[in-house]
Amino acid sequence: MTTVNPWLALPEGRPDPVLTRRLRAAHEHFVTCGVPSDRPDVRSVVWDSWRRSLGSGVDPDGVAPPVELLDGDLLAYREAHPLAPVMPVIRRLLVEDAEADRMIVAVTDAAGRMLWVEGDSRLRSRAAGMNFVEGSRWAEDVAGTNAPGTALALDHAVQIYGSEHYRRTVQPWSCSAAPVHDPVSGVLLGAIDITGGDHVAAPHVLTLVRTAVAAVESELLLQRREQSSRAGGHRPPPPVLRTVPRLEVLGRERARLSLPTGTLDLSLRHSELLLLLAEAAVAGEGRTAEQLAAEAHPGGTAAVTVRAELSRLRRLVGTELVGSRPYRLLGPLDTDLDRVRRAIGRGAVGAALEGYTGAVLPSSRAPGVAAARARLVAQLRHAVLRSRRPELLVRYSALPEARDDVAVWQACLELLPPSSPRRAEAAATLLRLRRGPRPR
Repeated sequence: MTTVNPWLALPEGRPDPVLTRRLRAAHEHFVTCGVPSDRPDVRSVVWDSWRRSLGSGVDPDGVAPPVELLDGDLLAYREAHPLAPVMPVIRRLLVEDAEADRMIVAVTDAAGRMLWVEGDSRLRSRAAGMNFVEGSRWAEDVAGTNAPGTALALDHAVQIYGSEHYRRTVQPWSCSAAPVHDPVSGVLLGAIDITGGDHVAAPHVLTLVRTAVAAVESELLLQRREQSSRAGGHRPPPPVLRTVPRLEVLGRERARLSLPTGTLDLSLRHSELLLLLAEAAVAGEGRTAEQLAAEAHPGGTAAVTVRAELSRLRRLVGTELVGSRPYRLLGPLDTDLDRVRRAIGRGAVGAALEGYTGAVLPSSRAPGVAAARARLVAQLRHAVLRSRRPELLVRYSALPEARDDVAVWQACLELLPPSSPRRAEAAATLLRLRRGPRPR
């Protein structure tokens, strides 16, 4: 039996008018009713992306994705981006033939912002009508299902064909994209995308993109080694430099920061500030002292107080990790919070539950931390309920967050087999919740 690759849009390499009609009908049913139809023609990776798009509030007929970087800001940002030094490789492998092949080649950052959009000039002119331009943000939670945004969300190479796109204005296009990682740390740097007509959804185009990604990551590693050799007399860099700082905030009253030089248990205020900067970095942003004051202090506080706290934090963790003007992370910082989100994004709900060791800084009253805490719980809950898997529901129901969650216990009652001892517990819990608190 032949196994169908779920990441390929057109395994046979040719568009099928019947498939196109069925995809359009399935899309129409989903955006109208909010639930999948019974059509088997839609790949599971597309169904899941449509659900995420709907859950993020993406309007299938809404405005084009926003342009977040313009002019000098765009030039400065992409000049400093880690993929800038390997653009010659991308141009040689993909862009040089893009005009003849009727393709657009786009390179994004990890937040889905288009840093370079090159290739067929006529196609780029057409694509500009939907804001597929340099500086625009095509993350899935903003632009809906699309190859670069979905590749970043799932951290996996993927193709999106025509009506598989969530937004209708994008459905005349097809695209193939793959994520790019730092070859040493494994940190997600961005994505490489090819966009064009139906021919871009053929399997060999995804192979082409993945080959380009492999070449780019090899070139990044080579450049890193050359830099290390020049700096250290041809000596290999010590392993400590390859360690990405790690921040642990789940289930901890205070964050633990693991640096190449050792481990620090941060104060609650420093825990909150570093987490807020890490959350801002996910979107490729920094924060002013005024913004951090609002996010870190209930009721607000003077910006000068936050500046003093950040000054102490920078002395503690190193100015190479936290920058100023605006306050921001200067390099990758891996958080256990973000690892859980990545697992949810790629559909690994079991791994997400395994990684969720407790609420985000549970004793913190900082508004920004409370918002991150609530978002993560909501994402995990949604993923567990959507999975319809009894074993995951049982594990989630054991968390404090699920103690009084009627929907979770109802799903347990519906999906657990009659022989399961947990089914009786689910029934009793539902009865308690529906009766309400006992009068005193």
